[in-house]
Amino acid sequence: MAPPKKVKKTKKDPKKLKKIKNKNGKSNTTARPIPAENGAAIDSEWWDSFWSKNSSIPDVPSDEEEGFKYYFRMSKKTFEYICSLVREDLISRPPSGLINIEGRLLSVEKQVAIALRRLASGESQVSVGASFGVGQSTVSQVTWRFIEALEERAKHHLTWPSSNRMEKIKSAFEASFGLLNCCGAIDATHIVMTLPAVQTSDDWCDQAKNFSMYVQGIVDNEMRFLDIVTGWPGGMTVSRLLKFSGIFKLCESGDRMNGIVKRSSDGGSVREYIVGDVGYPLLPWLITPYEEDNNDLSDAMMNFNKMHEATKSVALRAFSQLKGSWRILNKVMWRPDKRKLPSIVLVCCLLHNIIIDCGDGSQSNVALSCHHDSGYVEQKCKQVTPLGKTLRDNLANHLLHLEGKSGR
Repeated sequence: MAPPKKVKKTKKDPKKLKKIKNKNGKSNTTARPIPAENGAAIDSEWWDSFWSKNSSIPDVPSDEEEGFKYYFRMSKKTFEYICSLVREDLISRPPSGLINIEGRLLSVEKQVAIALRRLASGESQVSVGASFGVGQSTVSQVTWRFIEALEERAKHHLTWPSSNRMEKIKSAFEASFGLLNCCGAIDATHIVMTLPAVQTSDDWCDQAKNFSMYVQGIVDNEMRFLDIVTGWPGGMTVSRLLKFSGIFKLCESGDRMNGIVKRSSDGGSVREYIVGDVGYPLLPWLITPYEEDNNDLSDAMMNFNKMHEATKSVALRAFSQLKGSWRILNKVMWRPDKRKLPSIVLVCCLLHNIIIDCGDGSQSNVALSCHHDSGYVEQKCKQVTPLGKTLRDNLANHLLHLEGKSGR
């Protein structure tokens, strides 16, 4: 069963839309603000009004800069950059009725703030609207217009790395965890929702008896998402989800994770790969741990599992940060449009990456204190490929050899 198709979007006039490009004509991943065009003034009044109304709420930091991060998960500089990405889209297609209680048309800044607060808090549209002095329908319109705009304008913040950047990622993983030639860590989480009776089915009902949609992501050493897959029912296994993904097809055909093959300390070949938990199959490019219920694990195997777990935890922390920062993904969604939900997920991942790319750093106080998929039992996949097993053994021997040399 294929995931639901997205709603077709209104075509935009390419002459009116601009992108940041480098000399090669490719999207530039460097985050830099674009000033407001046509002499339009950047609105700062919305923040003064919002802060005076919401600064005295318990647990809100007294410092204004920290208060901004508390409510919108980012610095003012990053907020301005996001406004610059979506400004033309929000100005060129002004919807009817977007006015505040003072009778003025909402500025781009206030529209972005409303959308970010809705995504960050997961609170009802009525509650978010009350904090900005707008109605529920305005919050709904503004949030969806922002999602459509950022999904189109921020694509360059979630792409598979170039070969040069991938070498830096692999070096960082090796320096931190000792795993040679590792490109990233993979994990998956459920987005829980309620559905009308006419839309319920066994596909969408997961092992915890919730209706949910899956999100699978591969992250780098800085918890940046490199690839995501969503839109599929939460009732399937992660191994099946993987096989429906684009990354699976690309890796199986040799078009991804096909970089330089390195040699381990004992001469074994180590190709590029990612790490995942026991719910995934052991493949030539996806390495899972040795089964710990096997009492015959050698020292090399146990040591490998320790390093594998540490590496895989990067993905676990990334999802905890994602669902903690953008709480709309961690709350039970009330009858969402399953065709639109993948766009909400993607935009939250884009925001997660933009915050990293702009150098804001992660906010440890917003990450979930529990597992990002709390309440779900770990799945186990028995599929083992010979090439995957050989690569895992080579990595285990490499790590043991390095540990012996270091004298630990």
